[in-house]
Amino acid sequence: MPAKSHYRVVILGSGPAGLAAALYASRAELAPLVVEGGGGDDPTDVPGGQLMLTTEVDNYPGFPEGIMGPELMDRMRKQAERFGAEFATGELKAAAFRERPFRLSLSSGEVTADTVIVATGARAKWLNLPEELEFRTKIGGVSACATCDGFFYKGKEVLVVGGGDTAMEEASFLSKFASKVTIVHRRAELRASKAMQTRAKANPKIAWLLDSVIEKVLGGPGKGVTGAMVKNVKTGEVKEVPCGGIFMAIGHTPNTTVFAGQLEMDEQGYLLEHDGTTATSVPGVFAAGDVADHRYRQAITAAGSGCMAAIDAERFLSH
Repeated sequence: MPAKSHYRVVILGSGPAGLAAALYASRAELAPLVVEGGGGDDPTDVPGGQLMLTTEVDNYPGFPEGIMGPELMDRMRKQAERFGAEFATGELKAAAFRERPFRLSLSSGEVTADTVIVATGARAKWLNLPEELEFRTKIGGVSACATCDGFFYKGKEVLVVGGGDTAMEEASFLSKFASKVTIVHRRAELRASKAMQTRAKANPKIAWLLDSVIEKVLGGPGKGVTGAMVKNVKTGEVKEVPCGGIFMAIGHTPNTTVFAGQLEMDEQGYLLEHDGTTATSVPGVFAAGDVADHRYRQAITAAGSGCMAAIDAERFLSH
């Protein structure tokens, strides 16, 4: 339950973007409220964002030996708390940006705010296989970010699910580390651009399983992913394909549904920013992290945009 009914800054989200915004806003003595999320039906919707489901993080500056995702988020949270950021766990039910102060309905109560920083992130699209979550959060071997995790698959065979530009990019990147990359796509035709297809097909380390879908991820405790049962959708044949990892490249969904009709978005639902800042279409509402970034989607870029959003909010309030 929030300690007050009104705040100068409310930050929606507690991933790298939200916590970096909280750090900068609290150091500016704006006493922000951070709405952490969590408590819903989705087991992956936890305070701290997607890094809470990540094991070792090797690409965040300042940690030469790497750091566990949950530990990194805990450190960032404590740093923001040190300067006075307040945290409230709960779900955002509704937002009213057409009136001032802005009105936010949370599962734990209602608050108003002079400025809002939206850092609600984006969710990777998954296959929703029964064992998928376990391999993502406990064992490892199923990922939605080649840039984040590709290094851990040196010398292994991996599968990439998808047929668009993202899948081609992920496969090409993974081929730098993996011994073999097999693209699994449910159709015979790829959605990727001609240039991306040509590049992937010219890569000798990339193989193809078209007209195919993954029906089951194989593996177990202490072994991680060992393979997948793959079905040909035309013939019905099911075969086991050995691999040491599976990468989903079937897109992301930004967590912006609650803002529909109030904030400008692109066709995919990502918030649009204006004038080279983090400002959205509503003055006083700012966007940070993956909720507005469909290109980079890294913890470090999210944290940087959280810093920018806090500075933008501070300047807005000062004027």
